[in-house]
Amino acid sequence: MSIKVGDKAPDFTLVTKTAEGPKLFTLSEHIGSSNLLLLFVPMAFTGVCTTEFCDISNGIAEYEALDAKVIGISGDNPFAQAAWAEKEGITLPLLSDYEHAVAKAYGVAYEQFLPEANLIMGGVPKRSAFVIDKTGTVRYAEVQEHPKDLPDFTAIKAVLKDL
Repeated sequence: MSIKVGDKAPDFTLVTKTAEGPKLFTLSEHIGSSNLLLLFVPMAFTGVCTTEFCDISNGIAEYEALDAKVIGISGDNPFAQAAWAEKEGITLPLLSDYEHAVAKAYGVAYEQFLPEANLIMGGVPKRSAFVIDKTGTVRYAEVQEHPKDLPDFTAIKAVLKDL
């Protein structure tokens, strides 16, 4: 079962690759400084995930104006994420949920990713969006069952505007 509006956001620590090297990102250390938009995507270097994160990167000023920090999360390793970000011009922080623990904690892990293709890749995150306010409370939650379906970014921006 996924995290719902009104729930406290589960804390986590994940690795991100920066210009200085790998760095830890702990959610609770960012609570209070701004609102947060967590975006889970299934996999780096795939078409829809690339389009989503490139569009967000190109429009990041709009989220910053809404006092929101946007964080991307996938199950890819941080070095693959860094290569993806460099190749595609993705500027938002990308967190590696390599063990799929955060996807499971947020209730967004596929039991079997793309079963119609007989892929047995459990734990891959569903495309999902969570807005977390400055108190650590989830104010928006959306989980897509199909990996090609994007979150409703108009609704996300409306929630952020009201915070």
